[in-house]
Amino acid sequence: MSSNVWFITGAARGMGVDLATAALSAGHRVVATARDAAKVTTALGEHDNLLALSLDITDPAASIIAAEAATERFGSIDVLVNNAGNFYAGYFEEISDQQIRKQMETNFFGPLNVTRAILPIMRTQRAGHVITITSAAGIIGQEFCAAYAASKFALEGWMESLQYDVAPYGIHTTIVEPGFFRTELLVEGASSIWPELSIPDYADRTEKTITAWKSMNGKQGGDPAKLGAALVTISALDTPPLRFVAGADVVDGVEHKAHLLLSQVKAHRELSSLMNIDND
Repeated sequence: MSSNVWFITGAARGMGVDLATAALSAGHRVVATARDAAKVTTALGEHDNLLALSLDITDPAASIIAAEAATERFGSIDVLVNNAGNFYAGYFEEISDQQIRKQMETNFFGPLNVTRAILPIMRTQRAGHVITITSAAGIIGQEFCAAYAASKFALEGWMESLQYDVAPYGIHTTIVEPGFFRTELLVEGASSIWPELSIPDYADRTEKTITAWKSMNGKQGGDPAKLGAALVTISALDTPPLRFVAGADVVDGVEHKAHLLLSQVKAHRELSSLMNIDND
């Protein structure tokens, strides 16, 4: 396996640490970013093949500066992993407008900022691989996830379309849809933010759901180290997959969603097919 330069966001904790560790262990050079570069170094240690950078992905100018620092150190960026994100949980009416906008700024516009800064480098190279971590919630809507699912569904649509834009320049794209992995996503105050608003009709359900989410932290079945190793393997393929479903729980869920979509199309196929102007 040849040595590539990986650029990984959200690499100070959670899944990002395992992704960076897997890439380093495979002999790659890694640009690992987080809001505080010192926390990246604390998590990953000192390494000749590691460049730790401070990056707020919601800042477009900061993304450009980080991309320039990466190429100055290592000469290229071969694999971008859009991993950084957070989780604004809650029922839609209880999530404030400000919270929803913050969710989109981090989970959707953040990856766009970073990718926009790095694609010119990959186009010049006529090679590259953009990997974006979405979620099972990016393809399957879930209770208590209205804002989060919206941000991840948006990422999915962007990535599905981006492949057509960049394929002529030798750039691959891969959507990664993890299920429940043992990361820090459910850590309150770190990645999980509960709803600001309170509506009596939702109060009991909100309390029970928050308690249930908290109880799951540290008990998720997915191993992030195995996901990191899988992405290293995928990145080395001549033709990486456009979508990688990560975790048995998501495989079952996506299969169910696929069958559900087909059944919904079939249920009204005749009526749906009568929409043309010349159908009388």
